[in-house]
Amino acid sequence: MSLRDFLERFRPAGTPGASATGVPADRTAERAAELEPALAQLMDVQREAAGIRASADEAAAAVRRDAAREAAELVAAARERAPEIRRQAAEPVLREALREADALRDTGDHAASVVRWRARECTVPWSAPQRNTRPTRQPPICSLPRPNGPGSGSARCAATGSRGCGAN
Repeated sequence: MSLRDFLERFRPAGTPGASATGVPADRTAERAAELEPALAQLMDVQREAAGIRASADEAAAAVRRDAAREAAELVAAARERAPEIRRQAAEPVLREALREADALRDTGDHAASVVRWRARECTVPWSAPQRNTRPTRQPPICSLPRPNGPGSGSARCAATGSRGCGAN
């Protein structure tokens, strides 16, 4: 027994009063007869809609294939161009790094030349030893006091601007 048949039991059979002679109404058959032409037209529309859906699915698949091919081409082109783009992006950074390295090298060269100059200027020259004599010490070239000696806090070399070399 279907739900529809079960619910049919609770429908009113007719108007109250004396029963009349007649054939009971077959509502199911009436509905079927009424809806059959409309449903037949809908079947044609459903077939047409299915055809439209199928062609749309084919068109969508073609669009997806084309998009996938185009995306693959774009990725291949991007991978091909990537090394050049990276080189161009790194160029300013490398230039700046080379500039900094040159500046550091120049600073180091200057510091080394100052140290060499101080070494030349502030070392105590020894006179060539004479025969049967001890070497004598020459007066210091740099007259600045030793760094830890008295007055070392304010004395600076005129050539280098550094504190005393300690040669005296």
